Amino acid sequence: MSKSTNIIWHESNITKADRYKQNNHKSAVLWFTGLSGSGKSTLSVALENELFQLGIHTYRLDGDNVRHGLNKNLGFSPEDRSENIRRIGEVGKLMSDAGLLTLTAFISPYQEDRDQVRSILEKDEFIEIYVKCNLEACESRDPKGLYKKARAGEIKGFTGIDAPYEEPTNPEIIVETDNQSLEESVQVIINYLKEKNYLVND
Repeated sequence: MSKSTNIIWHESNITKADRYKQNNHKSAVLWFTGLSGSGKSTLSVALENELFQLGIHTYRLDGDNVRHGLNKNLGFSPEDRSENIRRIGEVGKLMSDAGLLTLTAFISPYQEDRDQVRSILEKDEFIEIYVKCNLEACESRDPKGLYKKARAGEIKGFTGIDAPYEEPTNPEIIVETDNQSLEESVQVIINYLKEKNYLVND
């Protein structure tokens, strides 16, 4: 596919500072990463509810949801997984520019892809949240029955079984969902956001 060269970036007259002032909170991308079944979606839903109650402008991007539309043409090869994350990173950047606190829940197994998303955002706008959960616990939950299918050879290239998951090397936040309750995990993230002054509205 050829790339257009006759394009320029159009800046908005409304700055991020203007949006901060109106929203009374900072914008950022909270990037939930972890194995399937670790609790990324469940945790991001609970956190979004809590932030909404605090008056924070949020939006949640879920790994399954975006494959119904934006990324429906992508499969699960390493190349497609990387493109999936690249697109979500760009969407997250736009939402951060719009002043939102964006929650993204994706396995995103490759450190390089997560680092690439970090690199396109401004400093302190990418918050990597490692949803840490041992494989045995993830398999015991298996809400979609995917591990069972992967073990049976019905799904190829499944992260944690026959495809790698690269643990974050230096995430901003770690929540251990095999040891912490949902409420405890949410509070860990809320505490971080408060300590780093993202939730000015609070």
